[in-house]
Amino acid sequence: MAGEVAGSLERRRVLLGVTGGIAAYKAAHLVRLLTQSGAQVQVVMTPSALRFVGAATFAALSRRPVCSDVFDQPEAVLHVRLACEADVAVVAPATANLLAKLAHGLADDLLTSTLLEATCPLVLAPAMHSGMWHHPATRRNVGTLVERGAVVVGPSEGPLAAGDEGVGRMSEPEEILAAVVRELEAIQDLKGRRIVVTAGPTHEPIDPVRFLANRSTGKMGFAVAREAARRGAEVTLVTGPVSLPDPPGVEVVPVETAGEMAAAVTDRYPRADAVVMAAAVADWRPKAPSLEKLKKESGPPSLALEPATDILATLGKRKEGQVLVGFAAETGDFEDEARRKLAEKNLDLIVVNEVGRPGTGFGSDSNRAAILAREGDDTPFREWAKAELARAVCDRLVSLLSTSRA
Repeated sequence: MAGEVAGSLERRRVLLGVTGGIAAYKAAHLVRLLTQSGAQVQVVMTPSALRFVGAATFAALSRRPVCSDVFDQPEAVLHVRLACEADVAVVAPATANLLAKLAHGLADDLLTSTLLEATCPLVLAPAMHSGMWHHPATRRNVGTLVERGAVVVGPSEGPLAAGDEGVGRMSEPEEILAAVVRELEAIQDLKGRRIVVTAGPTHEPIDPVRFLANRSTGKMGFAVAREAARRGAEVTLVTGPVSLPDPPGVEVVPVETAGEMAAAVTDRYPRADAVVMAAAVADWRPKAPSLEKLKKESGPPSLALEPATDILATLGKRKEGQVLVGFAAETGDFEDEARRKLAEKNLDLIVVNEVGRPGTGFGSDSNRAAILAREGDDTPFREWAKAELARAVCDRLVSLLSTSRA
């Protein structure tokens, strides 16, 4: 990786925050990679980080003094100067404590004061024990930071400091470097492409008050739409009922039912280069919704159901060069079921999500998922932040679109 990006960060100014975790030693390798790529690296360490790795190590690798205290240069208003000078800010490792501080706007040391002042892109590489990563407070904090535009890289799965195995290892420095390059180069590899993304649940009415729905919150589809637009695509987001802010630069088409979503997508399909169906579309709908509210005094209603429109299958039959990506939420035989859908619906890719586990799937900020491809270039099951999975899907779109219709 280092060879691929050598010189790509020439004279770019990187602020690298190092916090107090065992993964701090890996940040030293990240400094080396950044400097080899031409970057000017300014390291800012928290007091606890200094207890894991000495400042002399980072000073030698970055060839400049390490900053660790607001009062290191009181005459220069150090946190303001550091924030203004940075082209990109990176925190590796980013502890649960650091994520909480950033999410809530706290500024009680040099690093958090600098990051609160900074307006440059922010790349975060979390590292912590898996229990802390899966805690609802951490999940909310990560979600808040992603919504503000932070790029979260990892964490990955593997051995942890306490001798356990699980999710929480800091991503490898090469992966973090690649994220920094993407942010600084403002990659526009989907520029000129028209992409339709679906998100959220559908609501299938039982009567004017009640409906059938599912647990989808739309976070995954919104993440894909946000990433595709950031990379230059002309994005239309067809979304069921959700409570999320519209992604910047994206045309948002709100719908309610599976039928409405099918109509919105198929109308745009002939002009689309790709469709990413991240929505959790209802499989069934009431056959004859009541026009009046059903009264409980009449007893439990007998609901006759009929199949809702299978949007993916319809698009697969009408495909004329478009790239078609599906999502599948599964609880049982994940891979076999996903491969069946991949073939039967004429998809190019399918993202299969394991649901039903704490901290992943519907409503969370992470997925345990695999990406299966018609051509066999699969990405096996692993834990992803949804923003990270969205980047992986868009990477695949770039590759597939380069070999599809012009």
